[in-house]
Amino acid sequence: MSTLAEKVIKPKAGLLELAKQLGNVSQACKYLGYSRDSYYRFQKLYAEGGEYALQDLNRSRPNIKNRVPEHLEEAIVNLAIENPALGQERAANELRQKGIMVSGSGVRSVWLRHVLESFKKRLKALEAKSAQEGILLTEEQLQALERATQAKEAHGEIETEHAGYLGAQDTYFVGTMKGVGRIYQQTFIDTYTKVAFAKLYTEKTAITAADMLNGTVLPWFTEQGIDLLRILTDRGTEYCGKIENHAYQLYLAIENIDHSKTKVRSPQTNGICERFHRTMKQEFYDVAFRKKIYNSLEELQIDVEEWLKKYNIFRPHSGKYCYGKTPMQTFLDAKHIALEKNIGTILRQSDSLTNLAQTA
Repeated sequence: MSTLAEKVIKPKAGLLELAKQLGNVSQACKYLGYSRDSYYRFQKLYAEGGEYALQDLNRSRPNIKNRVPEHLEEAIVNLAIENPALGQERAANELRQKGIMVSGSGVRSVWLRHVLESFKKRLKALEAKSAQEGILLTEEQLQALERATQAKEAHGEIETEHAGYLGAQDTYFVGTMKGVGRIYQQTFIDTYTKVAFAKLYTEKTAITAADMLNGTVLPWFTEQGIDLLRILTDRGTEYCGKIENHAYQLYLAIENIDHSKTKVRSPQTNGICERFHRTMKQEFYDVAFRKKIYNSLEELQIDVEEWLKKYNIFRPHSGKYCYGKTPMQTFLDAKHIALEKNIGTILRQSDSLTNLAQTA
């Protein structure tokens, strides 16, 4: 007998046994918190079918007669996966045009049985079918998947598969320093490993945003043998503009890095960077500015680098893929995933083998 069955049966059988021992139904019901009506129902079921009759007492049974025919159910499920953006009423209208008469509530009842009741769940089913059967997605399906990805990114639900798959970049206003002026920080975080970079500037422009990538981020990824594939930013002027006259957009195009932007007027802009900025403010800036007077940007940058070293190498992180390890340890443990999946790495290895063969 399964553990679940025992949990269902034992209290009811216990009530019957206690009443028998006490010789008093009312007292047994009072001790165990049951009504007398429940006792007599249990007693009748036990007399008819033993302990197993008690097991199914509270288990509701579906009324098969109320369900739509099997071929209609299959058509409803197929439409939900083929066009996940349709709501229940629009799905019902689509089916009526095909000669399948079903109401919107009838569509929803089928969706509930097949765990397809929400747009997100229908998209998940579409992705699974595409992956398993290798089907080609229609333009409408691709648009639905893209909208879902953008919505996730706007609310901090970032999809990332390995180091270098997606980086998050943002601008943080540090404050005003006497003799220097306003200080801005360009922040970059690898969304998989949470390895972070930060560089200080006295202005917030497309050139400083591109300089951060060119002088700090990309050299590090190149050193690791991994390509940076995509970057997520908000829609600030330092990140967005016409490619022909915008330094940041032009740099991404030259380096062949895809650019994802957060949803317009979304309160959650670039969540992973926002969280990092809060941590850095509390653990570094709030302490550093009380302990030391900085006279130059370079002097402050030196201490920023020291703190980042502690953050990346020694500070445990509770991020999704870190599991309590430090960002750098997470990177080292998962580096092989990026190397295996990185097309740039595969092409470089192929070129090396070709050159080696030609030389031989």
